[in-house]
Amino acid sequence: MSRPIVAIVGAAETTRMGKVPDMSQIQLHADAALNAIRDAGLQPGNIDGIATAGETPESIAHYLGIEPTWIDATGVGGCSFMMHVRHAAAAIRDGLCRTVLITHGESGRSRIAAAGFPHPSPGSLGHQFETPFGTVGPPTMFTLPVLRYLKHHGLREEDLATVAVVQREWAALNPRAAQKAPITVDDVMASRMIVYPFRMLMCCLVTDGGGALVLTSDERARDLPSTPVYLIGSGESVETPMVSQMEDFTTSRAFRTSGRLAFESAGIRHGDVDHLMIYDAFAHLPMYGLEDLGFCRPGEAATLIRQRYTAPGGTLPTNTNGGGLSYMHSGMYGMYALQESVRQMRGTAAAQVPGAKISVCHGVGGMFAASATIVLSNQRPA
Repeated sequence: MSRPIVAIVGAAETTRMGKVPDMSQIQLHADAALNAIRDAGLQPGNIDGIATAGETPESIAHYLGIEPTWIDATGVGGCSFMMHVRHAAAAIRDGLCRTVLITHGESGRSRIAAAGFPHPSPGSLGHQFETPFGTVGPPTMFTLPVLRYLKHHGLREEDLATVAVVQREWAALNPRAAQKAPITVDDVMASRMIVYPFRMLMCCLVTDGGGALVLTSDERARDLPSTPVYLIGSGESVETPMVSQMEDFTTSRAFRTSGRLAFESAGIRHGDVDHLMIYDAFAHLPMYGLEDLGFCRPGEAATLIRQRYTAPGGTLPTNTNGGGLSYMHSGMYGMYALQESVRQMRGTAAAQVPGAKISVCHGVGGMFAASATIVLSNQRPA
């Protein structure tokens, strides 16, 4: 007996994004959840599985009046929601639940009843061996690998700036993007230094918002009004909670493992990919993603981006919503990358890729600590 095919049947972001000073974190979760459930043509009572990060499954279940038979509270940073998709599909296939709601919401800018940044707890590995040296947040932690990456491959800060410029081109096509005004490499290089080599325009936005997904079996999806998007492959992995202990600063082992598993389970090659989302909290991450996923050889991603392969009109449209650098970034961006992949597969994206059939959505958790990769398609698997 074949295992059920799983599809995303509901996908939505919060009604408002950017600056939402009148909604708390859990309200953002709920707003996105109700929008996604409505998009699926369902009611909260139809949900029997919940996955979330930032909030707890019990809080979401109570707030929405849901009685789940399966929950997932995996929380490894921004790619948690991609892992939730993978885990939810497994739960549906194994009959642990029928319909799963995955929620995200953060008051990253307004800080209304918001969770704090998960600083290393006393006695943890990071607290013992990294915090004493001043690495207390993403900008300071990510500088270690990116500086080695630039030196090893003979690249310049301007190569990081080019990533931000291309992302802004995509954002200009998206009415919901927080930042749409065109920028140049010179603009990026002239923006305020945050932590060397990151200028302000190389760093993600800080916004309010959220998103949610609804997954169910293909059999049930046929009775729903929404356009199903099929999960055809997935992968996940972790490496280390301490960025200083990465196996190699120029590549992410978690990226490579997660990507390989996703491509193998989907049975696809790189030439089959029509659309790509790579979590871009900082400008170097798309470079690592392109290389570690195998779209180019080590050190070639900067050239790929410079030659506009990933830009509007390019052969590998990447981060088509504008990404975390220009679209929105409330703290854990993975949900928004998934939302854009779903829109592209439904044919409803603001900057729609013509004829796109396969989208790869790749995320990072922590500072190269974790990774997850999701492969979606609008073509039902045989």
